[in-house]
Amino acid sequence: MGTRPQIVLRDADREDAAALVRLWSECAASGSESGTEAFLQQSLWPEPGVPEAAEAIELNLSRPGKRIFVALLGGEIVGATVCDLTTLTPISLTRILLVTDIQVSPRFRRRSVAATLLAAVADYGDEHHCQVVVAVIPVQAREPHRYLTKLGFNQIAIVRAISPTKLQSRLRGKSAHSRGTSKLIAMRRTLRRHDSGRTTTA
Repeated sequence: MGTRPQIVLRDADREDAAALVRLWSECAASGSESGTEAFLQQSLWPEPGVPEAAEAIELNLSRPGKRIFVALLGGEIVGATVCDLTTLTPISLTRILLVTDIQVSPRFRRRSVAATLLAAVADYGDEHHCQVVVAVIPVQAREPHRYLTKLGFNQIAIVRAISPTKLQSRLRGKSAHSRGTSKLIAMRRTLRRHDSGRTTTA
């Protein structure tokens, strides 16, 4: 019986752009087939071309404290995750490790790829004295949520998203409604005062 190939971990670089686009696309297709919509937030993640992905990788890796781990089997990138050193709040020095984009190729699931990636994440967090590891996962990604829950991750926040254009539009609408309501209230107060004056005169 042949032995399973060993998982190799390393940091990503811009030369991995094509492989990472393939990995993300494969995970997206898998989510579509299962009907979970786990990776189908196309308004938030339109599939990039390889040049764009290479530039984005380089940009992300230029940020202090940010790392992209990739897992390889037989020389193929079969998993990836991103982690970022930050603080718990803008006014606290409590360090946390923010983990996003935990991706494992559907062809290589249940082979400890995610566990190997998260072990590297935990080591990185320990190395930098992080007190908390926070994982951000798409709301519909049920299997990753179950997996992280089994590992002991608890829900501590809800992440919501909207495009800047839609946000501006909604805020303008809310502001206009607020102004309209204020005018209506002022008119009612004026009418009440007017009616009260007429009653007193009578």
